[in-house]
Amino acid sequence: MSAGGAFGGNRGVRPVPPEKGVFPLDHLHECDLEKKDYLACLKSTGFQSEKCRQFSKKYLECRMERNLMAKQDMSELGFRNLDEMDTAPDENGKLESPPNEPKEKK
Repeated sequence: MSAGGAFGGNRGVRPVPPEKGVFPLDHLHECDLEKKDYLACLKSTGFQSEKCRQFSKKYLECRMERNLMAKQDMSELGFRNLDEMDTAPDENGKLESPPNEPKEKK
């Protein structure tokens, strides 16, 4: 029999968790509201995740605040200022006004 144990496991060696990609489950449902908002947004937009980024950001922030994942700057996770993202050029090459400002009437 090998020195690794009955089922081939290496006994006595502690597993090392990966740096990213795996984090504790939310057993206490601390971020359920944020998760449900994000999933509802995905369903309502035909699963176009770029339209639900603000909900994704809120969910990740909730997880970080409750130590369910490592704290990181949101820019490292692909988030910039939401106003910058919402002001993409339109078909005429002009910038649209941010959602919280009224558009000019022609």
